[in-house]
Amino acid sequence: MGAEKKISIFLVEDDTNLGFVVKDNLDLNGYEVTLYEDGETAWNNYVKGKADLCILDIMLPKMDGFCLAEKIRAVDDQVPILFLSAKSMKEDKIQGFKIGGDDYITKPFSIEELLLRIEVFLRRSTRHDLDVETSFEIGQYHFDYKNLCLELGSEKKGLTKREADLLKHLCLHKEAVLKRTDILNRLWGDDDYFNGRSLDVFISKLRKYLKKDPSINIVNYHGVGFKLEENFTS
Repeated sequence: MGAEKKISIFLVEDDTNLGFVVKDNLDLNGYEVTLYEDGETAWNNYVKGKADLCILDIMLPKMDGFCLAEKIRAVDDQVPILFLSAKSMKEDKIQGFKIGGDDYITKPFSIEELLLRIEVFLRRSTRHDLDVETSFEIGQYHFDYKNLCLELGSEKKGLTKREADLLKHLCLHKEAVLKRTDILNRLWGDDDYFNGRSLDVFISKLRKYLKKDPSINIVNYHGVGFKLEENFTS
């Protein structure tokens, strides 16, 4: 029997010292890491072979991390994308989520924190918990959680892992109000202000994806939480 395939991580960081420190530590923890120092070279290599997870610095030469993430999202809806950046402005973080990022780590950070973030995403990709249901009907839509796909007739929309996790959580509790704090603690692991802002971004994205069926609504109960509703008229 061959050796188990390592999880591949696509790391793009223009700070040479930081890049090698992160790569060495991830290698030591059993990951297979490819490191690039500019966005253009990274993109040219990404299209040759996809990764299991991407870690992208924002301020990169030749092509910044946001542009690189958009290009990756155009060919891969599923791979988790974690941004690394010295930027701490909330607006920059929200922009990262809007273009398809799944998490955001602000420098300086500890290797332990980075490893924990990575493990969270990998657990979500492979875990078998009590939420075993993976196929849902939402109005006229079919939601295939396992393949991160939302279908309406012949139209298919690929979802990111974070989008799919959130939609699945709403589907499992359809017609019930889910508290913001409960959603944040379950999916983000923390209910702080910034994560609350990012939750709002993801809710807006799901509403956009589901807007072709007017019977579906994700209702915001201000200060409380959200409810996925199906309002069928006779």
